[in-house]
Amino acid sequence: MLIQTAIQYANRNGIDALSMRNLANSLGVEAMSLYNHIQNKEELLDGMVEDSVKHFYKPKQEKDWKKEFKKRANSVREVLLNFPWLTVLLVARVNVGEHMLKYFDQSLACLVGVGFTYKQADHIINAVDSHIYGFTLQELNFPFSPDEYASKAKEYLPMINAEHLPYFFHLSMEVANGKYDGIHHFEFGLDLILNGLNPNPKKRN
Repeated sequence: MLIQTAIQYANRNGIDALSMRNLANSLGVEAMSLYNHIQNKEELLDGMVEDSVKHFYKPKQEKDWKKEFKKRANSVREVLLNFPWLTVLLVARVNVGEHMLKYFDQSLACLVGVGFTYKQADHIINAVDSHIYGFTLQELNFPFSPDEYASKAKEYLPMINAEHLPYFFHLSMEVANGKYDGIHHFEFGLDLILNGLNPNPKKRN
């Protein structure tokens, strides 16, 4: 219950607002009483990450590893969008909970099982995860919503010198005129990474 309450609090108020005192206030108890259930805030954060990571899709050892990794990537992104505070905790902390370790182990198994070396598999996971985290952070924090892109492009167009920044100017013109919606697609970057990779089934180490 304590972990779930902390997750709900962070979803409403942001991770920076989460403290043992604020969490206790939301539960209507004294802050010191929380230490009967958890040692400190670090353990609380670990529990929040672990409880969230259990929702990540764990790729299976299948021949169509790209399909499995796409399912993995889209699952993680969905969870991160539902828990906006989670991405920062994933990239800034050492997370060694049971669900996290199993998730990483099965991700390795999916890749090594089709012929990637352990080193290659580790690099692939890092590349894919960097795309997931970076794309999601921008998605969550970008100052404009997609339906504002055209109007904002028109607003900023006079600030772009067409002579000195011709390509940026023409791109902005396309967005302003509705020729291009300016929306970035998660699958585009994911396909760039995955389609450039081919395992060697004969070489496993």
